[in-house]
Amino acid sequence: MTSASAHYSEPVRLARKEALDELEPFLERLRTVPGLVERKHGVFYVRSKAFLHFHEDPSGMHADVRPGPEWIRVRAETAAEQDALLARIQEAQAHA
Repeated sequence: MTSASAHYSEPVRLARKEALDELEPFLERLRTVPGLVERKHGVFYVRSKAFLHFHEDPSGMHADVRPGPEWIRVRAETAAEQDALLARIQEAQAHA
């Protein structure tokens, strides 16, 4: 993962509806990824396993993504960060 990824020990708030609404253009892109299913607004699954959800943090929006056995937290605030996250998700899905 990029240097933008991190593991956090302190809990952070799950993204509120208003924050997810701001991510809508990115969420629309995520909905086009084969195998990724949005079960709740901003919460995506692959098959029966949770795969991706979002958190609000004072430093910006973050995504928890599980491309393997472990969750990874990645910043998803800027367009570049979202592009990198989408590429990582597409790569994980291509090898699933």
